[in-house]
Amino acid sequence: MAERISDAEHAVMEVLWDESPLTAQDVTERVDPNRAWSAATVKTLLGRLLGKGAVQHEVDGRRYLYSPAVAREDYVAGESRKLIDRLFGGKLTPLVAHLAERDELSRQDIAEIEALLKALKQ
Repeated sequence: MAERISDAEHAVMEVLWDESPLTAQDVTERVDPNRAWSAATVKTLLGRLLGKGAVQHEVDGRRYLYSPAVAREDYVAGESRKLIDRLFGGKLTPLVAHLAERDELSRQDIAEIEALLKALKQ
């Protein structure tokens, strides 16, 4: 998937990552109700996602069943890499330092990072 997906498209992807395959109506019913999207809006977003290769569909009678064409983990890895490349010159340490300097790491975050580093060293 080369093209970036928008925040709205991401909301549709989250629904499909949680459960699929789904019809457009199923997605409309499951997307965050605060968005108050119509079925037409969801169908437009699904069409965009199909065009970007993020979603695939199969024909089931007179309806389409949609499912993700990219795993959530793969998408998160790609987006994380793009963020680190764009904002921190491809280096992870400045990102962690930035968060630490702004007191945005809780004790729990620090403990989890320490546990991760310890596991990586082994």
